Amino acid sequence: MNSPVAECAPWASTFMALLPLALGWALDLLLGDPARLPHPVVWFGKMISFGEHRLNAGRCRILRGAAMAVVLVAAVFCATWLLRRAVGGVPTYGAALVVAADAVAVFYCLAGTTLIREVRQVFLALDRSLQEGRVQVARIVGRDTGGLSAQQVRTAALETLAENLSDGVIAPLFWYMLLGVPGMMAYKMVNTLDSMIGYKTERYKDFGCWAAHIDDVANYVPARLSALLMVMVAGRPRLAPFVCRNGRNHASPNSGWPEAALAAILNCRFGGPHHYFGQLFDKPYIGNCDRPLGNSDMIKAVRINRRAEVAMVLLVAASIVVRSVG
Repeated sequence: MNSPVAECAPWASTFMALLPLALGWALDLLLGDPARLPHPVVWFGKMISFGEHRLNAGRCRILRGAAMAVVLVAAVFCATWLLRRAVGGVPTYGAALVVAADAVAVFYCLAGTTLIREVRQVFLALDRSLQEGRVQVARIVGRDTGGLSAQQVRTAALETLAENLSDGVIAPLFWYMLLGVPGMMAYKMVNTLDSMIGYKTERYKDFGCWAAHIDDVANYVPARLSALLMVMVAGRPRLAPFVCRNGRNHASPNSGWPEAALAAILNCRFGGPHHYFGQLFDKPYIGNCDRPLGNSDMIKAVRINRRAEVAMVLLVAASIVVRSVG
């Protein structure tokens, strides 16, 4: 006959496996990105900048960029794995330290709360003046914002909200579900590489092409999963055909999917021509209803983002329970 302790052991193990996810997510909900604390993405950015300034010159730029991207992603994965192993080897407190370290990593890798705060600030700034709105939206988009109209500022903010639901929430959790904290941290390096050098400009089109392709692969499933979660939590599964048609109307193979989902839910239009680093990029439109956007659209979009985030956390938690109990 099994003792009560033995019977409780699998559930204790499941609880410990769920704890980093719960703690990390709760910290993000409460605090957002810790502006006054050291952040791994800042370190990643410094590493990328250091390598780019020394390697993005002369011949073989594609090969140099590919080597840098692969080495940095692999280094982050291996370093995280080794650090967790070392922390877990601490006598007596190893297991608790691993849980704490994993929770902090989840906290650092999730960007849902900060993203929502920034988008809300764009709409509030725009209520004060167009110039303030342009300045505020420049914090969260890569395009040139100096000549944007009020409608374009709102559109840019909502596009970013949808796209970064995938990049900043769903994708990190997806890779956490598949490969644990090392996979989540490696994904953040992939995403940082793409955000810094994955542009088709004169400077980055060769050196950053591998970074962009790796990011495309890493986000292929999460982007489509994001779109699916958005239409499901909105109670609008019939929008799926619209998302499938319009999700391809984007220069990126992935960004169009969550944008198409939000465009369908809000019945609005995203995309179109944008300027990046002074160059015009003629992007296709996503959706057909070019109606004015307002604060009510932002409130609805934020609500959809939060619900999709909760759904993804529950999906990851369910996968952890199945693996632990099974």
